[in-house]
Amino acid sequence: MKRSIIFSGLIALIVSLSSYGALNYFEKDAKSITIEHVNKIPSQKAVFSLDSDGNPVPLDFNETANNVLDGVVHIKSTQLFPKSSSNYQMRTIPDPFKDFFGDQFKQEFFFPNNGRNWNQKSPTKVGSGSGVIISKDGYIITNNHVIDNSDDIEITLHDNRTYKAIVVGADPSTDLALLKIKEDDLPTVPFVNSDKVKIGQWVMAVGNPMGLNSTVTAGIISAKGRNINILKDKYAVENFIQTDAAINPGNSGGALVNLDGGLVGINTAIASPTGSFSGYGFAIPANIVQKVITDLMEYGTVQRGVLGVMIKTVDSKLSEDKALDVIKGVYVDSLVNKSAAAAAGIKVGDVILKINELEVSSSPELQGAIAQYRPGETVNVLINRNGKEKSFKVKLNNRDGHSEELNKEAGKLLKILGAKMNDVPDEMKKDLNIKSGVLVDKILPGKIRKQTQMRDGFIITHIDKKAVHDMEDLLKKIEDQEGGLMLEGIYKDIPGEYYYAIGL
Repeated sequence: MKRSIIFSGLIALIVSLSSYGALNYFEKDAKSITIEHVNKIPSQKAVFSLDSDGNPVPLDFNETANNVLDGVVHIKSTQLFPKSSSNYQMRTIPDPFKDFFGDQFKQEFFFPNNGRNWNQKSPTKVGSGSGVIISKDGYIITNNHVIDNSDDIEITLHDNRTYKAIVVGADPSTDLALLKIKEDDLPTVPFVNSDKVKIGQWVMAVGNPMGLNSTVTAGIISAKGRNINILKDKYAVENFIQTDAAINPGNSGGALVNLDGGLVGINTAIASPTGSFSGYGFAIPANIVQKVITDLMEYGTVQRGVLGVMIKTVDSKLSEDKALDVIKGVYVDSLVNKSAAAAAGIKVGDVILKINELEVSSSPELQGAIAQYRPGETVNVLINRNGKEKSFKVKLNNRDGHSEELNKEAGKLLKILGAKMNDVPDEMKKDLNIKSGVLVDKILPGKIRKQTQMRDGFIITHIDKKAVHDMEDLLKKIEDQEGGLMLEGIYKDIPGEYYYAIGL
């Protein structure tokens, strides 16, 4: 009996000691895990990136921001809305016209503005955006939608200096515009080759979102060659760089830069159901920007080469439907009239793989590649035809099917007046019973839009009461004129003669 009690006591003691030891063990283990979790600190070694040579470099957003902020400006654009009035009031004649026309003149001469009441203060619409200084003498890039239809443009630099700006030219097809202010020795943002930027690369967005001037955000390039169907122009070119750096209203026209402070693109749009940043922003690639602004400086408009093809992005479904030998590239669906591609030997059913040495995997990428060239320039096009690769040299055309660039007279008139012009075709002269004239094809930002209500399709027949024969004659008369001029002419579809006063 005693032996049984002693044995039971030993067992109870052993169980008690085991339970205490186990509990103490788990408590220590749990405490250790908890302390380790709370006090764990992320490693600083993760704050590194690789340069183009594969060498590790520290991520220094501070240095990049300091280098770029001075080169990004705030843009305030003001649009005036005329007050209608049943009692038409006379518009004051600019001084250069008083000696020519006198103080007393017919109302219709200076009333092209549909009854604007110039003696009353007009309501205004004020917009805000960003811009990037690209030259020390005051050239600034922004989005066309930031300054479109503006009557006044004000630029504020990072150091708070303020200037009035003029529009040198605009391109709705890419939503870009070039402005100019009077200043020298300005800080600039240099361009980089946007074809070489890579998905996953660090970038920074610099601009003035929601009235918060000189704001910097950081992210990565999350995709390239995006088409989001935001540009409504008939010949729109959308080949956006996508980024997750925060972009909001007011960032439009600002800079997307790499960590060296080089311009990767111009921030343009966001993908958002709310109108504010929801994760994705889009920028126009720097290579397209550089081509557009070079043309605007030289011609006042963009000289855009075209292949003359209707295209589709190749995917697995299209590849199966068309029995293609590839599942990546751009399919030639049809050829337009006077096609440059057709003249070079490219056929319907070909799949375009490369433009020069640049691979094109989608329609936006092909559009972006060709948008970097002018009419008359030659590109090497690599295609896949029935499983075999072939190369063609294509001399690009313009939209009218010709390979000539804009002539010098048209370019100068565009820069002076802000309108694309052509000599009136002989058939139109016959229909309208006129001997000569210059046709205003398209009015862009500039003097005509700002100072008059002229419409596309106006035919200039006289300038300061002297007959205009052609564009060369019109340009000579304008260049010889000081102060201002009077454009007289007609519309094809509206009866009567019209007069527009332009101050130079």
